[in-house]
Amino acid sequence: MMIRPELAHWLILAIALFSIGLFGFLTQKSAIRMIMSLELMLNSVVLSLVALNSFQATERLDGKIFALFVIAAAAAEVVLALALFVAIYKQQGTLDVTEMRELKE
Repeated sequence: MMIRPELAHWLILAIALFSIGLFGFLTQKSAIRMIMSLELMLNSVVLSLVALNSFQATERLDGKIFALFVIAAAAAEVVLALALFVAIYKQQGTLDVTEMRELKE
């Protein structure tokens, strides 16, 4: 007999993922790892949106549609961040945020 996870289980998982992402964002020096941590936090928000929508408003799709918009915005944000990181790496030779100098042309 399988036990179906309840809403509290999904929200606890989302909180744990958000906490891991926040810890990673605050402690990492590499810009790429910081973006990965930020994406983990965004995915935890998406998980909570879908879980809340599945358990609270089963006949409505508002939470799932909003989650799709968040995923699309996160994908666009990653593309822009990676393009910026490539430009910074070409100019300064590092992605360590503690060693970055001012952005100059």
